[in-house]
Amino acid sequence: MEKVISGIRPTGNLHLGNYFGAVKSFIRMQDEYQCMFFIADWHSLTTHPTPENLRRSVKTILSEYLACGIDPAKAPIYVQSDVKPVLELYLYLNMNAYLGELERVTSFKEKARTQPDNVNAGLLTYPTLMAADVLAHKADKVPVGKDQEQNMEMMRLFARRFNRIYGVDFFKEPESFHFNKEAVKVPGLDGSGKMGKSEGNAIYLCDDEATIRKKVMRAVTDSGPSQLNQEKPEPIRNLFSLLRLVSAEDTYAYFDDAYNNMTIRYGDLKKQLAQDINAFCAPIRERIADFSSNDAYLDKVAAEGAEIASASAEKTLAEVRAIIGFGK
Repeated sequence: MEKVISGIRPTGNLHLGNYFGAVKSFIRMQDEYQCMFFIADWHSLTTHPTPENLRRSVKTILSEYLACGIDPAKAPIYVQSDVKPVLELYLYLNMNAYLGELERVTSFKEKARTQPDNVNAGLLTYPTLMAADVLAHKADKVPVGKDQEQNMEMMRLFARRFNRIYGVDFFKEPESFHFNKEAVKVPGLDGSGKMGKSEGNAIYLCDDEATIRKKVMRAVTDSGPSQLNQEKPEPIRNLFSLLRLVSAEDTYAYFDDAYNNMTIRYGDLKKQLAQDINAFCAPIRERIADFSSNDAYLDKVAAEGAEIASASAEKTLAEVRAIIGFGK
């Protein structure tokens, strides 16, 4: 069975875009692949979170993964910083990563532009830490979005370079795993783009009913269709995309027909959409609250996941040390 590794940075709550874009696919993948999921708290240090925020975010993400349906009995979930061998591999990979190639990484250049007062070494070497996360477990596939494809190319480069420098055929080159039809691009509520934390256009899985209603009722619309069966502009298309995700087929058909025959009332559509989003989120929200209040269980899940991941990584590192010349 192929091994799949995926991580998520603990930068806040999961939203509908996270759920339909990745987590829903993870739930299916845990039955089809040998999956390991981790919370990338080392990566988050590039933005200098406070200790309190870091601990709270790790707990939040772990609770939400479990609430969404990730089963630690099928797919271990661990916290990145609990698996220390990854740091050792990060060091070895950095010794063979070159300044020029790291500086050319698009994500580094973008971060350097947007946070010029915090261009730290962690940002520069993000690709090597990401590579260490995956190569430490000799994974076959990594579920990533298109924005991570360059980092995946770097990962494969580091694997090839290690093999070439030491004359071995040790590291495989992990493949990018794209969800294709399994994942959905979820639009935001601001009329354009996709749902995201930084865009401020997201509905979070933990949002209460009043918050969901308030956000949906503020969603961008227009003055309504001016002719029969006209094409929907992007803001309206986005609302219908959300409706298709959370509502019954006949509900979607009702409002689609109303739009096409120019009788639609956006207020009614938004009220129905808010109701259906809440119905979708309510059981997840309740499970999040249950998991969040059970620190003992969360600690148990993280500890058991770390034990499995550490054993996997340590096996790889023992061989890496011997290849480099540190082994006895």
